Formats: sequence, C-alpha cells, structure tokens
Amino acid sequence: MTKEEQLLLKHIFDLANAAYQKNIPTNTNFLSLYEQNLFFSHRKSVPPIDYRLNGGTPFSERKVICFLPDKELYKEYSPISVLEIVPIQVKFSEELSHRDYLGALINLGIERAMLGDILVQEKFAYLFCMQKMSEYIMEHLSCVKHTNFICRSFQGTPDQLQPRMEKLQGFVASPRLDSVLSVVFSGSRSQLSNLIKEKKVFVNSRLEESSSYLLKPKDVVSVRGYGKFLFLEVIGNTKKGKQIVSILKYQ
Repeated sequence: MTKEEQLLLKHIFDLANAAYQKNIPTNTNFLSLYEQNLFFSHRKSVPPIDYRLNGGTPFSERKVICFLPDKELYKEYSPISVLEIVPIQVKFSEELSHRDYLGALINLGIERAMLGDILVQEKFAYLFCMQKMSEYIMEHLSCVKHTNFICRSFQGTPDQLQPRMEKLQGFVASPRLDSVLSVVFSGSRSQLSNLIKEKKVFVNSRLEESSSYLLKPKDVVSVRGYGKFLFLEVIGNTKKGKQIVSILKYQ
C-alpha cells in the first residue's frame, strides 16, 4: 500500500473505533470506488460495529461510510445534503456536462472528498455533498462556465432523484463480466478484458479482477473512464443457445 492509502485506512479505523468505544455515530467523507474497495479489503480489522455505505441514493457511486452504534440510526443519520443547481435564465443557459459542474466546484477551493455524485438533468443539476459544506456551496456557487445559477437546498427526497438510463439488450454465451462489458461498451471481449486487468472495473463498489465473474441481477458495474451500468437479468435464450441479457446503462 502507498502511504496515502495507509493514512486513509488509519483514518477510517479511527472513526470506527470512536463509534465503537464512545457509542456515537461517525462517518468518513465521500470515498471513490477505489477507496471503498480498499476499505472492503481490510474490513476484518474494523471493530464489530454496524456500518453502511451511503451516497444519497441507491444509484450513487461516490459514498460515505457511516459507523452506527445503534441500528435505529440507519434511517435518521445522514451526513449528506442534496443541492439543486438551477440556471437563473433557463432559456439562455448552456448545455453543461458533469465535468463543467465539478470544475466550477473545485475552482471554489472545495476538496473532492466533500463532493459526492452530480446528477446532470438537461439544464440543471443535483449535487450530493457533505452537510458541513452545503452552506458554503450555496453561498459561493453562482456561475458555471458562462451561465449564472442559483444553488439551493433540494426540498424533495433523494429517492426522487433518478439518473438518466438507457435500456440495452445483448447476446452472450453467459453473463460473464467480460462478455457483458463488450455488449455495453461496444468493444471486443479481449479489449475490454484489459480494463479488468488494469483494475478499472468495479462490481458493487468492489474491485473485480476476474473476467469470468458471473454477473447477478442488480449488480452495479462501474468502469473507470467508460461509465456505469446495472445488470438486470437474463431474459431468455436464442435458438443458437445464446443468452439474452437486459441492462440499464447510466447516461
């Protein structure tokens, strides 16, 4: 492990110990998929305390680890705020990407660990952030590229926020990871297998290094630099013995 990884693990273990010994809830900031996997790889070293990963919605990629001494806190405890970023004049606003919104936030001096997923919905966006940063962001985020925005607290519930998804179907010999990757990202199986070897593929936030891993219904697969998809199920077979798989690809 690198020194940076060792420091991150120590910080996570310190939070878990504090929750266990002092009987108080604690949490990390937002963790990337790689950082979440680092935790899963060493979770046997964590004290016997309940924990959950929370990104704001079931679809979130960047997540916070919450250590909870009482299971009743599962519904109540959340260190995450949801903000909506709305253009002042929708008619004249630009088409902005995830990168544009993230760049504007980073330019405010905000650390990446304070920011979760950003859901871009046509002319506006929803931001998941650490609660302690929400006031600062609402006060200072007023412009993304050349478009002026109002940033305010989202008054709905996170469950109402859904990413845009495209439904796909494909034919595979079996729901092996490499085969399904070739369906979703339109590449050869051997080419996409290299992404697995390069440690760029995560299944349910955990690094997956086996090309032959068989996907199960509701598995969420994230590929760094390519995107993310939800494997739904095998819906049938062709006359030639191929399996028909159903997938939702995040837009």
